[in-house]
Amino acid sequence: MRSWKFLFKTAWRDARKDRGMLLMFMSAIVLGISALVAINAFNDALIKDVDRQAATLLGADLELESNSPISDSSVAVLDSFIADLSMEKELLSMAYFPQEDKSQFMRIKAVKGDFPYYGKILAEPQSSIDEIQELRSALVDKALMQEMELSVGDSIRLGETTFIISGRLERAFGNAAIGGSFAPTVYIGLKYLDKTRLIQPGSLVEHKVYIKVREGVDIDREVERYEDFFRSQSIQTETIASRKEELDEAFDSLNSFLNLVALVALLLGCIGVSSSIFVYVRRKYRSIAILRCLGSSGNDAMLIYLIQILVLGLISILLGVALGSLIQIFLPFILSDFLPVEVTLGISWSAIWEGLIIGAVLTSLFALWPLIKVKNIAPISVLRNEHITRSKVGWKSDIWLLVSIIGALWMTMWYLTGDFDNGYRFTLGMVIAFALLYGLSRITGVVLKRSIPRKIRFVWKQGIANLYRPNNQTSTLLVAIGLGTAVLSTLFIVQSMLLNNIERMDAGNQPNMILFGIETDQREGLQEMTADYDMPVIQQVPIVTMRLVGWQGRSKSQWLQDTNRTAESWVIHREARVTYRDSLDRSESLVAGEFVGSIEDPADSIFISLSEGFADALDVGIGDELVFNVQGARVKTYVSSLREIDFSTMQARFFIVFPTGVLEEAPQFHVLVTKSPDSRTTAQYRTDVVSRYPNISVVDLASILETVNKIFSKISYVIQFMAAFSILTGLLVLISSLWLSKLQRIRENALLRTLGASSRQLLSINAIEYAFIGMLASICGVLLALLSSYAITVYELDLEFYVNGWSIVLIILTITALTVAIGLWNTRDVLKRSPVDVLR
Repeated sequence: MRSWKFLFKTAWRDARKDRGMLLMFMSAIVLGISALVAINAFNDALIKDVDRQAATLLGADLELESNSPISDSSVAVLDSFIADLSMEKELLSMAYFPQEDKSQFMRIKAVKGDFPYYGKILAEPQSSIDEIQELRSALVDKALMQEMELSVGDSIRLGETTFIISGRLERAFGNAAIGGSFAPTVYIGLKYLDKTRLIQPGSLVEHKVYIKVREGVDIDREVERYEDFFRSQSIQTETIASRKEELDEAFDSLNSFLNLVALVALLLGCIGVSSSIFVYVRRKYRSIAILRCLGSSGNDAMLIYLIQILVLGLISILLGVALGSLIQIFLPFILSDFLPVEVTLGISWSAIWEGLIIGAVLTSLFALWPLIKVKNIAPISVLRNEHITRSKVGWKSDIWLLVSIIGALWMTMWYLTGDFDNGYRFTLGMVIAFALLYGLSRITGVVLKRSIPRKIRFVWKQGIANLYRPNNQTSTLLVAIGLGTAVLSTLFIVQSMLLNNIERMDAGNQPNMILFGIETDQREGLQEMTADYDMPVIQQVPIVTMRLVGWQGRSKSQWLQDTNRTAESWVIHREARVTYRDSLDRSESLVAGEFVGSIEDPADSIFISLSEGFADALDVGIGDELVFNVQGARVKTYVSSLREIDFSTMQARFFIVFPTGVLEEAPQFHVLVTKSPDSRTTAQYRTDVVSRYPNISVVDLASILETVNKIFSKISYVIQFMAAFSILTGLLVLISSLWLSKLQRIRENALLRTLGASSRQLLSINAIEYAFIGMLASICGVLLALLSSYAITVYELDLEFYVNGWSIVLIILTITALTVAIGLWNTRDVLKRSPVDVLR
């Protein structure tokens, strides 16, 4: 009968002199557990705060939104439920600051009513919020005022009207801080918006109505009741419940990404634990063989060391849970720019239990991989000093354990992300990456062993031989460093890819400025002004707004009632902005049909051209009939051609192109695209345009690129913070693996010193070994990163794949140098030990 008391006592006594060593390699899982606990604790707090603050995020019980004016009749269907109502119109336009003689692209919010009904707009002074609806004053973004050195009382001109700045806006209501990066916000009273003359036919305006309902009204049920009506009017509805659901989905995606990074760190730690235990157990062969000679069974011998590992593993997991609970304090500050709510932190017992269970399961399974072989150590090994003898039972155990590890990893990722496919893809990716890295390490050892030249220098020969010597850590370090490099490099490459695609838009002769909202009688004057600055007019096109109201002889309402329709909702309800011309643009290519450039007789059939993607979304083809409402006039058209559009340059692109001879008399505005030689010319040109034509908006690529860089810097900071767990875990695996094999290295170096090797030669041998490991691991990690980033860039982001070769070289050299530095630092004691001490 098995004596558990004897097993625990033996495990305690056997581990007395190795506890520090065991804690060292078990510490590799601390960071992975802490990352999981911190992320899930933060996510729990975030979900609770979103639930608690959902009303203050929307500001009302119901929001109606449309890109065309919302009629009184559309609101009237809810009259019996309405307790109060507010209105807002939002558009992007230029603002001019006379004191500084500068202009700025801004987001204008014109409001009317007591909105918000829940929460409040933060401003300095707070009284300025009420003033904007009664006085001709404005509430301007605080960061912009600091940047331009503006003060309360200064002026801001919007269109043809000048406003007095009455207060500083802390943050636009309901938006995260990063939301104002592209266009700072300014609030004005709705009754003053028409006086600015910024809204012209075709202007891009978001119309919103905020409604506070009476007590006892189930607004979600009422909205569902009128869903078809609002959809037919192209009105989007949002309630507190739908806003909460939308935010939950967004934060679930963020949480899934962060959990993936944390799980990689935990996986690296588990791999390090598994390999370190393997080396630790090999040092215990003689002790295990003696136990077998004294009558212990193979299972009892395995349990003794399993008890050691599980106890110390539990200590490490508890430390990880405690550390994770502390780390969550910093996450709200790191993610503050991306959060629309203030996160209230507290102890999350669910996150703690998740960390304990996941950590215990994965650590135990990875620890069992080397421990299960202890059962096969025979008593005779005490005399023969043999390695473990494998048996068929051992191979079966290995297979079942491997299946269990893969299954546990998949179940963990499935649970953390709530998505079956995410768990499957992540697990498959990790298995493939691990198999490639581990297989490469084995192949490398075999190839080097058979191909080392006999006449090679001694230090090189010995350093390379260390890669396949007994008790080597090549496989562990290659997998840990390679996986860590792959994760970090993928993030770095994708980020660089996005920035590179944007930067290429401003390269060479590509246009870098676009002006929109140009009225017909302003075209010639603007062209002359552009010529005065020696800037080319690369593109000048008219834009007409219209809506799709019929397909193939059926009205829009009939089409919506068809449950078998395949058209996507965004193309059915969108307000289309189209142009007309007699030829294809140079960025377009014909993929089907024949392009019709002009209509001679207004009574003739009108043939239009669609972009290939738009036609697919609408599920129409060559010859299909489409009916548009053009500012009140119904126009019947037929699809004559499909085009493929290149979106890589900053020019106006159109899903729908009409022939000339049809839309010339329709209400329209124009867009002009040009190229500025430098930032100074851009600033002066923009200010002159806004001064002379207040209704025209000017967007320059340089400012967009600068803003994107700022946003990516913030995103990179978040990613780097999370990636630090993988980096630190990899470093701990590296240090613990080298420390665990220190005794073997001391003996080897003692023998080399006895044979006449100098300290310099020993240092060179170790440097060569770590350089090979670092170089191989970083190259493999980068190759894996290139494959994954290619898939993300081409298939997910639909961008051109491009990698800077020098950045890849820099990553490889950095990882290699770091591996060599840590390896040499960790083996410094090995070089100090004298041969006599070791031999005695």
